[in-house]
Amino acid sequence: MRKLASVCSLFLFIGSIAPVYSNTVEAQESEIIAELNKETRLETAKSLLIKMSEAVHKNNFNASFAVVKGNNMEPYKWLHGINGNDELEHLSLLNGAGFEVFRVNDRVTYFETQSAPYTVLAKHISGPIPDVLFQDITLLEQAYDFTLGGKGRIAGRAAQLVKIEAKDESKFNYWLWLDLESTLLLKAAYVNKKGEALEQLQLTHVSMTKHIAPELVEMSKKQFPPVTLNEKKISTGDIKDAQGNWLIGWLPEGFKLLKSDRHNLNLNNELTDYYLYGDGLIEVSIFVQRPLPGKRRGGGLSSGATSIFVHNADGFDVSVVGNIPGMTAKTIAQSVQRK
Repeated sequence: MRKLASVCSLFLFIGSIAPVYSNTVEAQESEIIAELNKETRLETAKSLLIKMSEAVHKNNFNASFAVVKGNNMEPYKWLHGINGNDELEHLSLLNGAGFEVFRVNDRVTYFETQSAPYTVLAKHISGPIPDVLFQDITLLEQAYDFTLGGKGRIAGRAAQLVKIEAKDESKFNYWLWLDLESTLLLKAAYVNKKGEALEQLQLTHVSMTKHIAPELVEMSKKQFPPVTLNEKKISTGDIKDAQGNWLIGWLPEGFKLLKSDRHNLNLNNELTDYYLYGDGLIEVSIFVQRPLPGKRRGGGLSSGATSIFVHNADGFDVSVVGNIPGMTAKTIAQSVQRK
C-alpha cells in the first residue's frame, strides 16, 4: 500500500511539472520557428527575384502584356526561346507606328519608325521592364529592401507578391507579382509611399511551351544591321570629363552616370547636353540647354510614375525626366550648376 502511494505521489509530481516543462519547450520552439521564418521570408524574397531572372533566360514562352499609365495603355507582345545554343527574344509594341526589338544572345536590334534599324551589343532588351530584373538583382541592395507580400491570382495563375522597397522618400517602390510555378513575371507596378499604384505592367496572357515559337526561329534567319554601338560602362575616372561644363549637385542614393552626350533635340533642334543616370531599377534623363527665346516656362508635371521638371536657371534651362517623385525631379534640376 505504501509502495502504491509512493508511485501515485511520483505521478502527481511529474504531472505537476509536465505542463511547465511543456510550455517552456513550446515557447522555445515557437521562438526558434519565428526566427527561422523571418530569415526564410527575407531570403525568399531575394531568391524569388533571382529565380525570376533565371526563368526568363531559360524558358520558352509566349506572352502579351499591357503598360497602363493614367488613361493610356500600351499593349506589347513578348516572345522568348532557346534554339540550340542561341537565346532569342522579341518584343513588339502593338499600337501606333510600332516599335520592335529582336535579340540574339548579346546582339540587340531596334526597329523604330523615326530612324533606321540599328544593332547594339547588350545582354538585354531595353524596354518597359527594368533591365536589372533580368540580371544581378543584388545591385539594388544598396538602395532597396526586398520583402514578401501576399499571394493572389494574376492572368489566371497563382502569384506571389515581391516588394522592392526604396529605403528613402526620393524613389518609388516597385512591386512584382511572380508566377508561383515558373517564377515568371506576371505583373509589376510603381507604387508610392501610400501604397497607390502609379503605373502598372500586367500580363494578359502567358504560355510556357516545350518548343520554341517558329516565328522566333524565322526572325533569327533575317539579316540584321551590323553592331554600331557597344554597351559601355563609364568608369569613375571618366565621369568628370563626361559631365562637361555642368555639375549635377544631388542625386538619389545609388545613382550612377550611364551615358552622356551632346545632341540636337528633335522637338526644337536645340543643342543640349544630355546625361542619363540610373540605379539599376530606374533611369533619369537630364537635359541642359540655353534658354529658348520668348517666355521661359518652368515647373513640373507628372503622368503615372513619370515626372518632368523644368528649372529656369541663370542663363540655362534644366529638364529632368524619369520615373521618380516630382520633388526628386525638382531637387535634381535645381542642383545643376556650372563648373
